[in-house]
Amino acid sequence: MKDVRKIVLILAAAVLLLPWFPEQAQAQYKQPQVGPSRPLAGVQYNNRWEFYGGMAYAHLTAGPQLTQGSNLGGFDADVSRFFTQRWALQGSVRGYYGTSGAAPNPYGIRGPFVNEYLFVAGPEYRGPSNEHVSTTLHAMFGGAWGRFESALYDQHDNKVPPQSVGFYPNQVAFSGVLGGTVDLNRSPKLAFRISPDAILTDYSSSYISGSRLKADFGISVGLVYRMGRGQVK
Repeated sequence: MKDVRKIVLILAAAVLLLPWFPEQAQAQYKQPQVGPSRPLAGVQYNNRWEFYGGMAYAHLTAGPQLTQGSNLGGFDADVSRFFTQRWALQGSVRGYYGTSGAAPNPYGIRGPFVNEYLFVAGPEYRGPSNEHVSTTLHAMFGGAWGRFESALYDQHDNKVPPQSVGFYPNQVAFSGVLGGTVDLNRSPKLAFRISPDAILTDYSSSYISGSRLKADFGISVGLVYRMGRGQVK
């Protein structure tokens, strides 16, 4: 019993004296504070190369007299070589695929398949940009390969002239792409891109005279990858 009394007295004394212990003796564990993460702090726009690939949409009028256009889906693949942080040379290869409305005809042709390829290049200028967003403008020119006749066959599998359904013939023509991009950065090297454009084409026809230059809307979305960091100023 004496030992028990001694233990009780010692514990009671410890409780009474606890408030007098140094503050350090009572300190509790505190979770270390970590500063906010900034994964985009390294974005500097001093890369030499940008590679882009994405899904694309374009509106196309497959013939000079058609009132019903076609909505085409496809791809957009670009590469940009920056010589300064502002100026670059950009090249683009694009493909669009879908069906088009046709002029009334006795062949039973309704909504035939058409496709178009663009091969263009030109200057690119980087506009207002920060660590989160980058904007550019571009003006590219080159050629368009329009394939309008691949599905023009009647019920007996005979070839139908394109003018019979209001179409252009297959051809390579002048093309231009005027527009820009908005890049939403995910890291110093990777970004999500939105690229709206006006697509110019000048397809010719033997049965329609006058100006043939047309402007259609196109847009693509995809990913940008930057390489050659620290190579331009």
